[in-house]
Amino acid sequence: MLGRGLESLISSSKPEKKGRQKEEKIIYRVEIEKIEVNPYQPRKRFEPESIQQLSDSIKQYGLLQPLIVSKVKRKNKIIYQLIAGHRRLLAAKKLGLKYVPVVIKNVSHDGQKLEMALVENVVRSNLNPIEEALAYSVLMNQFNLTQKQIAQKVGRSREAISNSLRLLTLPQNIKQALIDKRINESQARLLLSLSPEKQQSLFQKLINHRLTVRELRAEIKTPVASKDPEILELERQLEESLQAKVSIVKNKKGQGRITIKFFSYPELNSLVEKLTH
Repeated sequence: MLGRGLESLISSSKPEKKGRQKEEKIIYRVEIEKIEVNPYQPRKRFEPESIQQLSDSIKQYGLLQPLIVSKVKRKNKIIYQLIAGHRRLLAAKKLGLKYVPVVIKNVSHDGQKLEMALVENVVRSNLNPIEEALAYSVLMNQFNLTQKQIAQKVGRSREAISNSLRLLTLPQNIKQALIDKRINESQARLLLSLSPEKQQSLFQKLINHRLTVRELRAEIKTPVASKDPEILELERQLEESLQAKVSIVKNKKGQGRITIKFFSYPELNSLVEKLTH
């Protein structure tokens, strides 16, 4: 299990009194029509076969694990916003259930809802690599969390978060192939090391010839290995400082360019602030 897990993020927002026992989980039955989807749900794709299988299981055994929701008051009525359990909700709706068991949690802000949904999905390995990277990007750019803070919340290294975010810089057709599982994450990371032109050329070869990770690595070994180790170290230092992907290209005359990649205008502003202070 990653980090402290979902439970550490969904504890009551009220501080416990000294000597008081930990708050018990109270399971309520609520009308399914009063539950709305979490707008920050990181998972976007749900396989119909998976939903059908879960629906069949619920029909036979019942909904064994409650949904996690928060109360939201809207236009003088109470609704319940889903935090965790989107797949279970879809399966219950497919089955035609009128009521579902829920645990109601006090959540202070939308960022925390995303954190909870993200941790649950990462722990269960429900997200494809692009969904996971997009969720990290939202936490950074909309809720101002650093890569280090995100890493602490999901129980991963900062480098892992950085590597995940780098996948968003891939061309759309390569990202879609990753989403569709036509290539895997290791292959996608190897393509990141290439220029856009070489990425497309090798991507087509990867798809057409179904190259393994080892075969793909052999294909790009020469251009990657040709980069000066000193330049690679400088790239690493800049990436650590700026928390962004950096590429340095230098010619024989000692001239060259530094390329810094960003994923949004807020991240661009953050980079400018770091570079000018």
